[in-house]
Order: sequence, then C-alpha cells, then structure tokens
Amino acid sequence: MKAFLLTLAALVLLSQVTLGSAEKCWNLRGSCREKCIKNEKLYIFCTSGKLCCLKPKFQPNMLQRSVQF
Repeated sequence: MKAFLLTLAALVLLSQVTLGSAEKCWNLRGSCREKCIKNEKLYIFCTSGKLCCLKPKFQPNMLQRSVQF
C-alpha cells in the first residue's frame, strides 16, 4: 500500500511539470527562460528570476531622446 501511495504521489507531482516554459511575461508576449533562443532579446527579468525573452516582432522600439536645453 505504501508503494502504491508513493507511486501515486510521484505521478501527481510529475503531472504538474510541463515541457517548455509555461511562465509568461511582457503582457503575455514573452517567455521566461534560463537562456533566450536565437533572435530573442532580454528586456526584463521574470518574477522567478529567469530571463523574459521576446521575439523580434514584440521587441519594443528603444528610441533615443535628445535633450534640448
């Protein structure tokens, strides 16, 4: 009976693990990863401490503003 309960507990825990990254960031347009894949860029960090990786079409425009005095 103990082996059955242990196996059942292990299966329940394993069912919670998903392949890939389920954690989203940047208004659900980015994915939290340990390392960004090709063409993705990092702009912020996720709450888990992972990188928020954005694909090129979702990357914000970084405009440089000139300061006039």
